[in-house]
Parts: sequence; C-alpha cells; structure tokens
Amino acid sequence: MSATLNIAVSAARAAGNLIMRSLNQLDSLQVTAKARNEYVTEVDRQAEAEIIRIIHKAYPDHAILAEESGEHGTGEAVWTIDPLDGTTNFLHGFPQFAVSIALSVGGRLETAVVYDPMRQELFTTVRGGGAQLDGRRIRVSGRTHLEDALIGTGIPYRANLVWMDAYLAMMREVMERTSGLRRPGAAALDLAYVAAGRLDAFWEFGLSTWDVAAGALLIREAGGRISDFEGGEGFMESGNVVAGNPKIYAHLSRLLAPHYARGKRVAQQAS
Repeated sequence: MSATLNIAVSAARAAGNLIMRSLNQLDSLQVTAKARNEYVTEVDRQAEAEIIRIIHKAYPDHAILAEESGEHGTGEAVWTIDPLDGTTNFLHGFPQFAVSIALSVGGRLETAVVYDPMRQELFTTVRGGGAQLDGRRIRVSGRTHLEDALIGTGIPYRANLVWMDAYLAMMREVMERTSGLRRPGAAALDLAYVAAGRLDAFWEFGLSTWDVAAGALLIREAGGRISDFEGGEGFMESGNVVAGNPKIYAHLSRLLAPHYARGKRVAQQAS
C-alpha cells in the first residue's frame, strides 16, 4: 500500500468509526440546514476534522478541499474530502452513506478511498494500480446491452432544479430501456458501485467535487469511463456526470444527449 493510500485509509476508517458511534444518537444530534434538502450535522464536522488531523499529521504542507470547512492551504497536492456523503440518509438511519477522500497532485487524481462504515467495505485505488474492494481487484461490469443494465442516478435539487424537466425525461427513457433504475442517495458509493460492477452506469447533475473525485479515479482504474454529458473532462467543475462500463456508458450517453441539450438551453436561459 502506498504511503498516501495508507493515510487515506486510516483517515477514512477513523471517520467511519466516529460516524458509527453516532448512529444510535440521531435524535440528539445538532443539525443545521445549509439549504433546502441539504443538511450538516456535528458528525460531519467532527469526522472532517478527524480526517484533516490525520492527513496533516503526515503531510502538514498539503492543501485541503473539504465539504464543510472549505479550502485549507495551497499547493500542488490537494486532498478532497467528503466526511459523510449521504448525510440525509444518515439522519434517517437509512444505511447508505460513506466517507470519500481523494488526493490530486498538479490537478491529476492520484489516490482515492471510499469507505462504507455500515458494511465496512473499503474501495481503494492509486493511479496505475487498479481498483480494489477490501484488497481484492475489482472491475466494471461486462454487460454490453442497455436492456440488461442496472443504472444508478441522483435526483436534481437545490440550484439544479432547473434541470428537473430534462432529468425526468431522461429517467423515463432509462426506466423504459434498461433492467432497472436505482437512487440510493450517496453519489460516492454509487460511483464506487460502478467501479465494482454492481451498477453498470450512473448519471447525475450538479454534484460537488468532493462527491465525485474519489469515485472518478476508482472507475477509471477499474476500466470504466466517466465524463460530463458532452464527453469532456469538465465533470469535476460542473458536477454533471455520466459514468459506466465502456459499452453501457456509450449507450447511456447517447440516450441522454438530446434531453441534456434541451436542459442546457433551459439552464442557460435561466442563468
């Protein structure tokens, strides 16, 4: 295990342990609404602080981009952290949430961890080293036909409601043409599931960098594809993501393209 991956794993497990200790105290947690349908708890903040503490103990000069506390420092090496992806699920005791940590150097993703503390599943990767689940190599699925595929998604909310009409049209097409559609509510895990072949593809609008960074490297190291809706690399900035095994990614991208084009025009008019 590389030095940076070892630190990322230690930080993710520590945050996961903190989250799990809080799961039986949901009624007493302090919860703040950041925006409609977006919450932060004291657990998010404590888990994030623990991750940053572990990283900075090993790499005091590295920069941080974290969901709750923002940017810390500058430099080529940047850790992107989501301490609790799926906070709404967590608050309801719905067992689908994760810790997501990624390291980029010079703008290139190098190390990634997604940790599911409920199942104690650890998805890891370093650039060029393949993707693993609990130390075993994983690959994207081998399905080639859209009608056999299981697709993951996330429903637009907050500022992304401008995409809702386009999204609903996409959802209908996907429901009619595939084996099934799932919306578990934690994008970092959805992307890790694509890497592990549990989902054949995934799409969502308006994700944040910390939602996507670790999953993007996992998918690519597992042999999959991830991009924005126009096939480009802008998904880390826009948060508009399509991912999957190569065949299903291509089929899904073509299926969604006309709806995306219409939605983009609406979004441009609204801005």
